[in-house]
Amino acid sequence: MVETLDQLDQLKAEPQSELGANYAAKIDKAETRIDWTKPAELLEREVRAFAPFPGSWLELDGERIKLLKARVIGVNGAAGTVLDDEFTVACGDAALRPLTLQRAGKPAMSAAEFLRGKAVAVGTVLR
Repeated sequence: MVETLDQLDQLKAEPQSELGANYAAKIDKAETRIDWTKPAELLEREVRAFAPFPGSWLELDGERIKLLKARVIGVNGAAGTVLDDEFTVACGDAALRPLTLQRAGKPAMSAAEFLRGKAVAVGTVLR
């Protein structure tokens, strides 16, 4: 890097080939809503890809909550169902356990902090 910076005035700019280039449309907020029927591994990747902005989100009691970090858990259940008191949610394949969440207008918080302020009963179904 240092060598390149030292030779910057001697380097010639080369146009990038347009072969294989394509347009990436703006991500719509509807695309970032968590679809619990997808496999947990795919959802975990989406959470990482969209964090912190625009942020993957779920709806709980009419409130939109961003999911900023999650972990795949090897358990199964009906898609969208809360499986335990750690807020593990069943997906199409395996389950996703939220690690970091953010309520609207609030700072990001751990799942434990979130659950202290908003209890989520086992068996709750998220849509």
